[in-house]
Amino acid sequence: MKALMFGNEAIVRGALEAGVGFSASYPGTPASEIGDVFSKVAKENSIYFEWSVNEKTALEAAAGAAFSGVKSIVSFKHYGLNVALDSLLPLTYLECPLVVVIADDPGSWSSIQTEQDSRWFALQGKIPMFEPSDAAEAKAMTIKAFEIAWKFKIPVIIRMTTRVSYSKSSVTVGAIPKTMATANFRRGFETGSCVTIARHRKLLDKIEKIKSLVEKSEFNFADSGKGGIGIVTSGVSYLYAKEALNELSVSMPILKLGFTWPFPCGTLNSFAKNLKEVVVVEELEPFLEDEVRENVHLKVYGKDIFPEYGEIKPEEVIIGLSKVLNRQIPKNMRENIKTFSPEKVPARTPLWCAGCPHRSTFYAVKKVIGTDRVFGGDIGCYLLGAYKPYAMYDFIISMGASIGVSHGISKVTGKKPVVFIGDSTFFHAGIPALINMVYNKSDALIIVLDNRITAMTGHQPNPGMGLTGMGEVTKSIAIEDIAAACKADFVKTTNVWNFKQLCKDVRESYEKKGVSVLVAKGECRLLTIRKLARAGKSFPRFEIDFQNSKLDELQEFSCPAIGKSSGKWSIDRRLCWGCSVCMQLFPDCIRVRNEKL
Repeated sequence: MKALMFGNEAIVRGALEAGVGFSASYPGTPASEIGDVFSKVAKENSIYFEWSVNEKTALEAAAGAAFSGVKSIVSFKHYGLNVALDSLLPLTYLECPLVVVIADDPGSWSSIQTEQDSRWFALQGKIPMFEPSDAAEAKAMTIKAFEIAWKFKIPVIIRMTTRVSYSKSSVTVGAIPKTMATANFRRGFETGSCVTIARHRKLLDKIEKIKSLVEKSEFNFADSGKGGIGIVTSGVSYLYAKEALNELSVSMPILKLGFTWPFPCGTLNSFAKNLKEVVVVEELEPFLEDEVRENVHLKVYGKDIFPEYGEIKPEEVIIGLSKVLNRQIPKNMRENIKTFSPEKVPARTPLWCAGCPHRSTFYAVKKVIGTDRVFGGDIGCYLLGAYKPYAMYDFIISMGASIGVSHGISKVTGKKPVVFIGDSTFFHAGIPALINMVYNKSDALIIVLDNRITAMTGHQPNPGMGLTGMGEVTKSIAIEDIAAACKADFVKTTNVWNFKQLCKDVRESYEKKGVSVLVAKGECRLLTIRKLARAGKSFPRFEIDFQNSKLDELQEFSCPAIGKSSGKWSIDRRLCWGCSVCMQLFPDCIRVRNEKL
């Protein structure tokens, strides 16, 4: 039987067919849907799934299950690998049979900090790695990854990218085993320098054995073609290369690599023996290109004709190959290049949803404290505060770095930073940074934006909600209790929907000397609307009742439901989600619509 699946869905299907019993993740696009799907199917398939507090704890939990004889998988985005790396590298020495799914984001579609190419960690950590081109390969490679992980007692990486995660293709669906392995942790751990060196040597021996599998892998194959120039590629770039050849009406041999580390040197040499030149088509870093240059003594094209940044595009492959082949690009493409102008593409500034609780908080801070301050920013929906009209971020680095960096700024400048961090991010990496601030006598205001959900990645639960990844009720961890336990100098909880009180609480928190933590509570409005819809309930909407020049301040409030046309302000009832903040700001001009609630 066949089914149409996204790449992320195919990963889950492959794991189920391989007999997975344990899955852990931390939400991060483009990997979030792997955990989302596991959360939906875990109970019916008698497996365990959790949204862990961060990627490091997710990896460690999965490793514990794997050490106990249960097939386990962990998934996260490329930045998550950095968080987990401290434990991942030792697991290769400790013979942990674990499948690790990493989703990179060429083009930074959802990842604004860097275009990290995670393939290098396979080389650094001596970890076998697969790179699917589509959903069908994602499923098949997941099954194979479990097979290798358990045969050689080693972690195995499946490296996804945004296009593979979110593209659909036909997938052959197999049977899901009914019985799962019985957990049984075996004791007998040894440690010491000599033991570590022996484990390193054993790891290298394993890699040599795995190399023979790579050379025979069905995921490494050559497409026949004509001429003395060949293409070496992997991942979604393989599909682009095939498309480019079709557009150029040429035939070239292509070596498609899916099992990319250990690098299949023999397969490459066999492919290249009758070639004079090789073109390496890949996104981001010259990972394959370096291996090709080291193993063949031919003319090699790579990053000299393709960009080392951004998501590679089919037209870039066409242009690059046309240069090597000394052929003209297709006529329609030449015409498009001549007439295309970026100025014709309208600019779209990212905005918070109508009724977003973060808008109320940022607007209050802007009104009370002003913008002439140092603002520490973090990762979440609230990073939209970096854009106009708010523009209240001075840096965005990584999860929890808003607190850590702000501490250093406070210490050397004497200025009091304002730190914005979300609830899930606070649990993920904010607590150690808060402790460091308190311990080292910092002076800063930390505003924890508690919207009661992990909103940016698709409404996954977090420890503050009292709900697990499998939908089970659990203890709710209060952020204000943690802040108090960390001995913050001042801790307060405020309601973002009471704007007047919110402003008072912001002022009081900022004026306190030392480390202040203000927990700004306000449920994600999308979550609220969904709850009301399921309950068959309505919500209030608002309208402009009286036009006044003061309403021009709504430009700074920047709600997508509110606009100005022909000199008059209005609220689009189709977009209004009834948060009421606009009415609190302009009580003389805005009122509740007269409609049945």
